[in-house]
Amino acid sequence: MLESAARLAIIRKILWDYDIAPEACLAVLDSRQPTAWHYNAQILFIKVLESFPFYAVVDLMPIDRIKELLTTETIDKLRVQQLKTRYEFIRARL
Repeated sequence: MLESAARLAIIRKILWDYDIAPEACLAVLDSRQPTAWHYNAQILFIKVLESFPFYAVVDLMPIDRIKELLTTETIDKLRVQQLKTRYEFIRARL
């Protein structure tokens, strides 16, 4: 997993159009708080999955947390079919 400054830089890339503290979003992804503005962990995780390759997701979050959030419900909410297929494959192997 990346150091804190690098993790914040990744989060800033998906929140460029919102005035939300990236630290709060990381706290949600790390399950230290339930929401950051209107984002819960699942919504933030979906934004991360749709914005970055899987190796960046692994750098951003511990694998145990990825396993916890990478549910069939989350995968079904991805907008692109190719991503759904990719993350079903990954979920089966984690």
